[in-house]
Amino acid sequence: MQQNHKPKYMNKIYALSFIVLCFCLSTAAFAQQISREELLFLTPEWKGERFPDGRPKVPDAIIERMKQVTHEEAWAVMKGENYKYQYAEGWLVINPDSVLVGRALTATFMPGRPDIQRVITEKGHKKDGRIKDQNSWPIDMLVKGDVYVADQFGAHENGPTIGDNLANSIYAKSGNGIVYEGAIRDIAGLKELGSFTSFVRSYHPSHHLNNPDGELNTTLIGINKPTRIGKVTVMPGDIVLGRDGGVSFIPPHLAEKVVKTSEVVRLRDMFGHQRLREQKYTAGQIDNRWSPEIEKDFSKWLNDHLNELPVPKEQIQEMLKTRTW
Repeated sequence: MQQNHKPKYMNKIYALSFIVLCFCLSTAAFAQQISREELLFLTPEWKGERFPDGRPKVPDAIIERMKQVTHEEAWAVMKGENYKYQYAEGWLVINPDSVLVGRALTATFMPGRPDIQRVITEKGHKKDGRIKDQNSWPIDMLVKGDVYVADQFGAHENGPTIGDNLANSIYAKSGNGIVYEGAIRDIAGLKELGSFTSFVRSYHPSHHLNNPDGELNTTLIGINKPTRIGKVTVMPGDIVLGRDGGVSFIPPHLAEKVVKTSEVVRLRDMFGHQRLREQKYTAGQIDNRWSPEIEKDFSKWLNDHLNELPVPKEQIQEMLKTRTW
């Protein structure tokens, strides 16, 4: 029998070539939207409705109630569930007097690399039917209630991929602003969109360059996949809460708990402050664990003011059902 006398280093070369081939094939799919199966795998705690692509769809009613939640309230619930890295700070905020709330649609960019850029663009145009430049692809997928969350690796000069044109498109599709780990341009035009509440890292008047045969600043390598914002791992479908200069990213399965906890805290604070002003109780009584007498007074106060409180009447009635005094 003829022996195979190929040198061992040739086998190593073949193995390395195979690895490179697998990498090249896989990079062509990097900018695809995550598959439904992958997203189901990565969000096992969510048991509710989903978008057709598998992204968790927290109900609109919960999102609307989330607008009253503070970072402190959200932080307390998430930390109690061992989610300790869900808050990002240090933002330049556009239209800071309003609150940004919605479901995250994520995108991840990396510094431009022509070979990867070329195959992703060709696949996007020819196989996936995408049009225009890569930076518009995630924006085309937005629906009402979404928040565009993009990791632009902090790109500043020659980095901005969002100006007033794309901002208008984002706002028209989602009704929301953005969370953007990088620089934006046309900031005056963005401020004119009164409800385009956005959290970005910086401003620069330049714009990104997206020509793989010339200058290339960014390459889109992921749509609706896990991404990083600050020190937070953000998943598609996370609830974005942007207010008071910071952004919390709330896992979808904790969104309802965060809202309900916030509403209880809000009502107890209103009751406690009123009773302190009336001098019915001391600060020590209100600051500590409430006695059965105070809890009973609180339940009566809820019933007496059912139609006047800043929490839906149905939620207060549900709360009262679970109370034993």
